[in-house]
Amino acid sequence: MIFAQASPTAVERFANASYSGLALGAIYALLALGLVLIYKATQILNFAHGALAALGAYFAAYFAVTLNFPGRYISGAPATIQWILSALCAVLAAAAVGWLIERIAVRPMIGEPLFSVVLITIALDIIIRTITDDLIGNNPRPLGTPWGSEVVRIGPGYIAKAEVATIIVAFLCLIGVAWFFRTRIGVGMRATAFDQEAAMAQGISAGQIFSLAWMMGAGLAAIAGIFSSVFPRSVGVSAATAFFAFRALPAVVIGGLDSISGAVAGGFIIGLVEVYTGVYLAGDTFSFLGTGFAGVMPYVVMLAVLLVRPYGLFGTPEVRRV
Repeated sequence: MIFAQASPTAVERFANASYSGLALGAIYALLALGLVLIYKATQILNFAHGALAALGAYFAAYFAVTLNFPGRYISGAPATIQWILSALCAVLAAAAVGWLIERIAVRPMIGEPLFSVVLITIALDIIIRTITDDLIGNNPRPLGTPWGSEVVRIGPGYIAKAEVATIIVAFLCLIGVAWFFRTRIGVGMRATAFDQEAAMAQGISAGQIFSLAWMMGAGLAAIAGIFSSVFPRSVGVSAATAFFAFRALPAVVIGGLDSISGAVAGGFIIGLVEVYTGVYLAGDTFSFLGTGFAGVMPYVVMLAVLLVRPYGLFGTPEVRRV
């Protein structure tokens, strides 16, 4: 969201758009990263990702606002610390749901046709979204963020404090994932993604890797869902939160379905493209494009990239012998 200024200069307008695009791209990067982690480990494209994002945001609203947990036990702590702890509880709860999904619904389908597994994730999406929508109710549920609608000036432009938090948290998550893949378990996940049978022959438990991938993917989806449900993106978590996550699909495709770095790059590319389109193609000159063209532009970019690089910017080409 671009903040209104009285007659902003071209530099201020560009700065505002860039800040907003980076914040939106950070959310898309988190969503795309979760999707790619699950796909790399299990070769499953998780269509329930949006539902997990909405569920994680609901958990944050429930812990922070409804239960005031853990704020009621540490009332002397700053409001920001209390909210961060509530959000961490929500992320852990979403990760637990991801673990349950893998154990109950996904693992029994190992070795079955891929089409059947995809249908399982679509069914999970409908089930989780229906339950979450019932829990949320008719009105959006605020997450009680300590920043509210406050904005700060950075250089020539303005940015919401919540967007600053979004960018910081996203980069911390990206650094954490990069560090994880250098650990013993992370190397095991990479080996399993590269060749499952060879990894199992080396003593790596594919089942544990699958569970961990789903937990990490669900946790990242929850973080993205939380920050997509606060100012200036939204006034709270609602039924629309689950559908917001599907806007990250172009980021995954552009970056490459099996590329971690591609997911990050694709997320920021799509975020910036969407915001720049909304800012610079708005007005009478481009009125023939319609008011919702900013939401279409990511798919236009995705189509252009696929025509040149069918496996994405960082994806691994698949060589087939005929």
